[in-house]
Amino acid sequence: MPLLLPPAIKAMPALGVQPVATHSEKAAAYMADGYARASGRLGVCGAQAIGAANLAAGLLDALMARSPVLALTGGGSTETRDRNTYQEIDQRPIYAGLTKFSARVDAAHRLPDLLNQAMRAATTGTPGPVHLELGGFTGGVLDGEAVSIHRPDPRFAIAPALRFPADAADVSRAADRIAHARRPIVIAGSGVRAGRAEAALARFVERWQLPLATSLDAKAALPDAHPLNAGVTGNYARDTANMAVAEADLIVFAGSTTGSMATSDWNVARPGTPTIQIDIDPRELGRNFPLDVGLAGDPATVLDQLADVARTTNRSAWHDRIAALKLQWRIMAEADERSDALPIAPQRLCRDLSESLPEGALVVVDTGHSGTWAARNLYLDRPGQGLLRAAGSLGWSYPAALGAKCAQPDRPVVCFNGDGAFLYHFAEMETAMRYGINTVTIVNNNQGFSQERPVWRESAALDENWRFSPVSYTRVAKGFGLKTYHVEKPADLRPALRAALAEHRPTLIEVMSDHQITCPPPWRP
Repeated sequence: MPLLLPPAIKAMPALGVQPVATHSEKAAAYMADGYARASGRLGVCGAQAIGAANLAAGLLDALMARSPVLALTGGGSTETRDRNTYQEIDQRPIYAGLTKFSARVDAAHRLPDLLNQAMRAATTGTPGPVHLELGGFTGGVLDGEAVSIHRPDPRFAIAPALRFPADAADVSRAADRIAHARRPIVIAGSGVRAGRAEAALARFVERWQLPLATSLDAKAALPDAHPLNAGVTGNYARDTANMAVAEADLIVFAGSTTGSMATSDWNVARPGTPTIQIDIDPRELGRNFPLDVGLAGDPATVLDQLADVARTTNRSAWHDRIAALKLQWRIMAEADERSDALPIAPQRLCRDLSESLPEGALVVVDTGHSGTWAARNLYLDRPGQGLLRAAGSLGWSYPAALGAKCAQPDRPVVCFNGDGAFLYHFAEMETAMRYGINTVTIVNNNQGFSQERPVWRESAALDENWRFSPVSYTRVAKGFGLKTYHVEKPADLRPALRAALAEHRPTLIEVMSDHQITCPPPWRP
């Protein structure tokens, strides 16, 4: 939180709170987001009035990912508003479209009730970011008297703050539809992670023996090797997971927004397929798919309701088909994942990372190619492993990984991104060193925005629009004081990964990969 309320920040350590001052407001928002997603607790970030717009830009990913973040900013006062005070503008319209709730605190005694309201908004229903503008350039309004009957309610400091079931009649109808389907499949999304519903999801699919496809957000809900895990579906997807969804005769969306990414622009999971949807927000039910049954309720609670009424149904042919598709994927992926080619294939990097990650490791991945490679070639099979992914903001993963490590300091946290993403916020390496935030960062260095390569391939003269000048991230990271590993040969990947994971300091692994390799388009019917 850059330069917000210096007196309050000075007082925080005595209260057991460690403030982290970042190099950019956007990175602060991403760190708070990573903290919230890793822990479920409210992530807090802040900025003085000057940086408030930068902070707002960092909340978009939290909004898309259902992440409870509280943004505190300085703002105008009755003495300065509308007087052309230095860099003062009305910030609330900027926050209006990026938060669930935004309010102005113009007197200290209003902070307690407005803070309560912001916390309730952030952690109930669909979780999301909220905002309080504190009067004064650095929130100086709080220097006033703050006598109030309101006290922050700790119930609303963690999401989901409230859990409620679906209507029993809807549960019964959904159970009937599932029981009579021959090829049902579950698609789980970000609501499963936001609702801490992974265990309930596993119990539900195992009780009913339902194949599970996920968006990248819910990738770690079941181990990859689990016979019911069909893989990641949508635009960031394994081909065979999309094939499984396309063959289903019933789709059960669990905590999914049913948006374009999880459905491959509504081409894989298609309107017209019989559909059940579970979501905590009734407004999401039926947004993109006409529903046979809509179940409004907390995903974990609703999944438990459905697990409790599970019926025995013989779907051996469907299970055999899922097993055949999983085998087909492993055969398709094997050559790339075991490749000894130079420069290194990103598929090989992901496979070696999979086999090097310890139990309980959390992988934080960026969007674009990083997200697609993670969906296709990263395997999370050891107990307690998890994954967080950027909802769409390139550069999110590095600050978010720092925030996740702050939330779970005893957990191995690995950031997986490309050089294009890392360049957004690499200055936060200094933040990691200053506060001892001991993440392992893997930079897949293909010296460019290789995802953009097909856009400019008409002429080599256009390469400067996606190819980067040579940069040694090993040297850069060493300059910041990080422990570094530079990898050019596939045989050196695993030793470097395991050595980095054994370090107890901020660490970076630069992997020189092939810029010619681009992710294939998602399989569609």
